[in-house]
Amino acid sequence: MYTSEGKKIVSTDKAPKAIGPYSQAIRTENLVFTAGQIGLDPATMEIAQGGIEAETRQALTNLKHVLEAADSGLNFVVKTLVFLQDMNDFAKMNAVYTEFFPENPPARSTVQVAALPKGALVEIECIALLSPTRGD
Repeated sequence: MYTSEGKKIVSTDKAPKAIGPYSQAIRTENLVFTAGQIGLDPATMEIAQGGIEAETRQALTNLKHVLEAADSGLNFVVKTLVFLQDMNDFAKMNAVYTEFFPENPPARSTVQVAALPKGALVEIECIALLSPTRGD
């Protein structure tokens, strides 16, 4: 159900619950705007073990589930923003990122930040189109 502002709150148990006053994603008539996802395992709410690769893989898996709950998907992502705690992790993050976006990748910005929630090494957010076959 859409709010009076024309937005729909998106939520799924397949991704970590919000750890603050925000929604996992907001869906509008044509777009999905996700909150940043860190490498939290939704079952344990703990950071994935194994360093930047494991955290990136979990963050992108979380994004995938949020997008699917919004009637979208990774293939409809038009823009991502990647926050890295250490830019020296760029190549390792990028290798995992390529697994999720092997062809026609979205536009992307990557920035280094001083710190991320729960001591995460990476956080990723995105903007995506809705699937043309969505189940409104």
